[in-house]
Amino acid sequence: LEQSTHAPYEVAVRHPDFRLRHYGAAEPGELPPLVMIPPLMLTAEVYDVAPQASAVTKLTAFGVDPWVVDFGAPERQEGGLERTLTDHILAIDAAVEHVHRQTGRDVHLAGYSQGGIFAYLAAAYRRSEGLASVVTFGSPVNVHERLLPGVPDEVALPAVEFLGRVLSSGFSGSAVPAWLTRTTFKMLAPAKELSNQLDFLRSLHDREALLKREGQRRFMADEGWVAWPGPAFAEFIDQMIQGNRLFAGGFVVEGRTVTLADISCPVLAFVGLRDEIARKHAVRSVAKAAPRAELYEAAVPAGHMGLVVGSFAMRETWPSVARWIAWREGEGELPEVVVPMGTERPRPPVEPDEGLAADDADDAGLVDLAGSLGREAVRSVVGLLGDGADTLLALGANVTSQLPRLARLEGLRRDTRVGLAMTLAEQADDNPDATFFLYEGRAHSYAAANRRVDAIVRGLLSMGVRPGDHVGVLMGTRPSALALATAINRLGAVTVFLRDEGEIAAEIALARTDHLIADPEHAAMAMASCDGPVYVLGGAGASARGLPDGARDLEAVDPDGVAVPEWYVPSPGRAGDVAFVFFAGRGNALRANRVTNRRWAQSALGAASGTAMSPTDTVYSWTPVQHPTGLLVSVSGALAAGARLAVAQGFTPETFWEEVRRYGASVVFYTGTMLREMLDAPGSDAERNHPVRMFAGSGMPRVLWRRAIERWGPVAVLEFYASTEGSAIFANVSGRKIGSVGRPIPGSAEVALAAWDVDADRPLFDASGYVRAVDPGEPGMLLARVERERGSIESKPLRNVFERGDAWHVTGSLFRCDDDGDYWLVDHTADMIRTSGGALSSIAIEDAVWELDAVSAAAAYGTSDVGGDDDVANVAVVLRPGCTLDAAELARAVTESLDEHARPARVHVVERLPMTAGYRILKGPLRAHRTERDLQAFTYDADLGDYVEVEE
Repeated sequence: LEQSTHAPYEVAVRHPDFRLRHYGAAEPGELPPLVMIPPLMLTAEVYDVAPQASAVTKLTAFGVDPWVVDFGAPERQEGGLERTLTDHILAIDAAVEHVHRQTGRDVHLAGYSQGGIFAYLAAAYRRSEGLASVVTFGSPVNVHERLLPGVPDEVALPAVEFLGRVLSSGFSGSAVPAWLTRTTFKMLAPAKELSNQLDFLRSLHDREALLKREGQRRFMADEGWVAWPGPAFAEFIDQMIQGNRLFAGGFVVEGRTVTLADISCPVLAFVGLRDEIARKHAVRSVAKAAPRAELYEAAVPAGHMGLVVGSFAMRETWPSVARWIAWREGEGELPEVVVPMGTERPRPPVEPDEGLAADDADDAGLVDLAGSLGREAVRSVVGLLGDGADTLLALGANVTSQLPRLARLEGLRRDTRVGLAMTLAEQADDNPDATFFLYEGRAHSYAAANRRVDAIVRGLLSMGVRPGDHVGVLMGTRPSALALATAINRLGAVTVFLRDEGEIAAEIALARTDHLIADPEHAAMAMASCDGPVYVLGGAGASARGLPDGARDLEAVDPDGVAVPEWYVPSPGRAGDVAFVFFAGRGNALRANRVTNRRWAQSALGAASGTAMSPTDTVYSWTPVQHPTGLLVSVSGALAAGARLAVAQGFTPETFWEEVRRYGASVVFYTGTMLREMLDAPGSDAERNHPVRMFAGSGMPRVLWRRAIERWGPVAVLEFYASTEGSAIFANVSGRKIGSVGRPIPGSAEVALAAWDVDADRPLFDASGYVRAVDPGEPGMLLARVERERGSIESKPLRNVFERGDAWHVTGSLFRCDDDGDYWLVDHTADMIRTSGGALSSIAIEDAVWELDAVSAAAAYGTSDVGGDDDVANVAVVLRPGCTLDAAELARAVTESLDEHARPARVHVVERLPMTAGYRILKGPLRAHRTERDLQAFTYDADLGDYVEVEE
């Protein structure tokens, strides 16, 4: 049989990673340019299989200027098998830039299957700059939805992710050879392959019939397949299959995070109605991932390969692409087959495809290979397990993966070596190239973070820091703050987190700080607060980095020039050693909370286990590192799970969803009322179909919890509670009881509820002289048992509480425990309102008022009654934008929820409430009347049972 001829082209760009072919005789700029991307496992000839099946020839005839990215055969090119995924995306970016520059026109970018995925990523990487449109053919976006017909995703996904890890580890250092890919696809459709062979044999007598399809047959049989570089394969598995980051966001390209939400040019997605590899819902899911793009689809009766090769493609697909381009250029009508994505229209008849015979067993990039193999593997598992498959596999995903963390929690002893720095070193050893830290759109690996920490350790040694020293850190939220805290921990010293809005000099003295380090922005503040030297870390290389006179620049220290003393041992800290000091309160109430390595491990491993975090997750933290939730829960939970950590510089409702999509955040940590501003903000397209699966944190009011689920569902909320004194840690893992803190996590201190006299602030005793334990449902003081080895907690515990010789820490928080064993915070004793009718829970009053739709935030507090010693209950509220407070609605809300003696006497509408950096409401200024002038005020009239507005 004669060899098929291919369309002529010239090589416009030669690069070690790709060549750019230019087809047709048109001068650059004369016709609208189209850059076409093949899948990695197929050659560029997929767009020019044979003269009668040539996309480039058809497009040229329709007035389009085709350019094709040719990645070649990596196995036959020097360094080809070492290419990464980033190398391919940057190659496409360079090709688009060349064509844009040469033609002077915006470029249409098209890709088939995996090539379409690359087109999406390149468009997002460029933020659509220089692009007229993106066209994809059978390119899935969300690969974690409806993996198997009739099998819940929570069952199918763990098996596919497990398969992905096996495949990734198996080929990360080599390559997926062409023969393996070709053979795999044939095995996935053995009946189709046999049919193709029989068709070939039946046509041996007809030379014309053989010639008609000989180019296609040879392409599928051998010539069209090439090897897939191992590094690119492993990265694609990690980001696309396991992380699903094309859909969720946070795909890392050249160290930069990429999200399809950055695509703003029009998109046309071809959907194959016979495509069993890139299924319709997976292709159409681009609508959820790219909310800013103008989206269109063309649903056609073709299989996966038939979308681009064969008689149907020549008759329908490529003419439709040409007409689409003409329409976008303002030179024609929108093709009839193209409609806005989501438009309901009659399904076209599905006819036999006369194109490539093997179009249902063809290449679709790795997502097709792994997805198909995963589906077959799960089908086999489900068949073997029968009716118990769902339960068993779901438990495997949510429980089995947590067992090592739970065992580590249970195994902590006072002398166990554990800590922040040791965990980072372990992750860097296990996954050096995996992404750990995301900041300002850039990605940093575990290995890079670990090297930075080691360099800072050298700087600390040059300062004279030794194990056990207290090192004050006065910094804003920045990578250097986290790296410094980790370096101090690696040295065996104690990090003292100073608050820039606090009383710095008093905090320095209270923590007995030996050294002080600040960032450039806080250097002057630090120097004004102490007499000793102030060292500055961070901001190296910034254009404007002026340091105050006398400050010592740690960035100027050459790590290689620092002699490491013989006594230095990395991460010498034991579980019982103090690792961090945080501050709470102000003035006379200022206190230092000392956190041991054990407490750090309990928080980190507890957060990772409670959220069922895995390396495929991305944690988004806007809580400052200086706040316990920021360091102990969000940062350390991500580190313990081997997940990615995205740290926000600050928080605004306008930027939150944009960053969530850019980083692909799946777990978001909060503190206090942090979500309130987002819930008050107007709805936007960006918050629909978001990647967040869970909000986790502490101190969220019940009403905000419910509003978050109603607005952003399906999303889970995981509420934690950690006592300041002792090591009592709770987590509401199920999330079913809104407002509950759940139950103690493994490794938490033993807890008990003691009967308590709130007014006298002391326990109530039974006839035997021991403290009385409360009954189910009765409020009581939460106590945490003191371990036999006391550790470093300095407060004096209660002794002989429930039995002779026992010792318990008083947490200062009142709880009740329901019949199921779940705990509910009643109030902190400091916030209880002590009225003549008894002590009132401020939280109960706040919840009642907060139920009003008009209320954005509420804070209940007591003020001294005129002429008496008892308090009067007050509530200060902030209203949601555009809302007013109605007296009748207010009366209804408090009457339904509160007994008469518990109803607040006064309600103040204010512009804002005083809050900590962790978004917790400060009630001290409210009690002391240090608030802004009321916008409205109401008093309760007991005779009327109503509220009356007070006229100013």
